[in-house]
Amino acid sequence: MVDESADDDGPGFATRALHAGGDPDPSTGSRAPPIHQTTSYVFEDADDAAGQFALEKEGHIYTRLMNPTVGRLQERIAALEGGIGAACTASGMASLDLATFLLASAGDNVVTSSSLYGGTYTYFTHTVGRRGVSTRFVDTLDYEAYAEAVDEDTAYLHCETIGNPALDTPDLERLGAIAAENGVPLFVDNTFATPYLCRPLEHGADLIWDSTTKWIHGAGSTVGGALVDGGSFPWADYDDKFPEIGADNPAYHGVNFAERFGDAAFTYAAIARGLRDLGSAQSPFDAWATLQKLESLPLRMQRHCDNAVIVAEHLSDHSAVEWVTYPGLADHETHDNASEYLDGGYGGMISFGLADGYNAAKSFVNDAELASLLANVGDAKTLVIHPASTTHQQLTDAEKQAAGVTDDMVRLSVGIEDPADILADLDGALTG
Repeated sequence: MVDESADDDGPGFATRALHAGGDPDPSTGSRAPPIHQTTSYVFEDADDAAGQFALEKEGHIYTRLMNPTVGRLQERIAALEGGIGAACTASGMASLDLATFLLASAGDNVVTSSSLYGGTYTYFTHTVGRRGVSTRFVDTLDYEAYAEAVDEDTAYLHCETIGNPALDTPDLERLGAIAAENGVPLFVDNTFATPYLCRPLEHGADLIWDSTTKWIHGAGSTVGGALVDGGSFPWADYDDKFPEIGADNPAYHGVNFAERFGDAAFTYAAIARGLRDLGSAQSPFDAWATLQKLESLPLRMQRHCDNAVIVAEHLSDHSAVEWVTYPGLADHETHDNASEYLDGGYGGMISFGLADGYNAAKSFVNDAELASLLANVGDAKTLVIHPASTTHQQLTDAEKQAAGVTDDMVRLSVGIEDPADILADLDGALTG
C-alpha cells in the first residue's frame, strides 16, 4: 500500500507511519516516544489491580504482557497493516510460534506453501511436531492441493506474500476463499512485502506476521516481530476448534476472549494468554528503535524497489548470469499475481543463478565488497548470501527443490545505495 494521499477512512500510509499510535507523551509533552524501561506498574488500588488481572480494565500489569512503548509500536503496525490490533514479539519466528500456540493442539495440522524461509520450513518440519502438530506442504501455486490438504484438523493455512527465496506470490484471494470455506484462518507472512507494498488483510487473510527485523526496521540492529489481527475470523463460530479464543479459557479463569473482546479476540488472547505463558515479548528498547526506523519505511521501500528493478535488468543481461528471479520482471512465473497484490513496486529481493554453478555462487558472495555477506535481508545496505550452503542447508535436496533453492542460487537483498555503485560491485564479483 503506497498511496500517499488519505485513505477513504483515514490518513495515508506515510502519515500513519509517522503518527499512528504516536501522540505526544501526556506527562512531559515529549514528541518522541519515551522508552518505558520498567518491569511493572503501580496500581491505583487493590480494585484496580483485580480489575486489570480479570481483563475487565485496561492498564499495564507487567512488561512481558504490555508496555507503553511496545503498545505504541503495536498500534502503528496494526494501523499500517489495516488490522484491529497487534502483539509485538521478540522476533518474527516468535510471532509464528505465538500464533501456532493459540491455534493448534496435538493432533492438528498446518497447511502451508512449500516456498518458505529456511527457518520457517524447519519450524514446520521439526519443531511443531514436538507438540504433536503435523505440517502439510503444497506447491505454492497449486490451489487444488491447498483445498485437498485442508481437513477438519487443520489449524490454519499459511503462506508468504513473497516467497523466500523463490520470490513467488500466490493468489491471496483464492487462498482466503479456501480458508474461509473450511473454517480456518489464512495466516500470511508479510515480511518481504511489508504493508507498504501489500496488506494481505485486504485480500482474504485473517492474520499477519512480520519480522520487524527486516525492512520495517531496516538497519540491521534490532530483532523483533509482530503478529497482526485482522479482526475478521469468527472465532465464536468455531469454539470447539479454537478453544483458546472462542471458548471459556480455563488457563485464564474462564475468560471467553471472543465474547469479551469481540473482533479483537485474537489480539487479547495473544497478549494475555500467549505472551504471558510463552514470554516471547519484545523489549521496550527494541520497540522504541523500531518506531524510529518505521517512520522512514515508505521512503526506504520505494528506493529498495526502484534499485531492485535496475539491478534485476542489469543481471538479466550479464553473460555470467544464467537466470534471474524477480517479481518485477515480466517473465517471472507470478508476475501477474505480484502486479495484482503488490502496489507501488515489487520489493527489494532478487535471486539469480550463475552459469558456473555452486562454486561460482560461493565465490561470488566472497568477492562482493559493497554487498555484505550475512544472514539477513531488508537492511538499507545491500546484502548477499548463498542459500544452498547457509539458510537452507538443513533441507534435503527434495525440500530445497520444493522451496525453489538451487545450488547455483545467490540471494540478493538490494539496498538503497546509489544504484551505479551496487552494479559496479556486482560486476566486480561476477568477473572475479
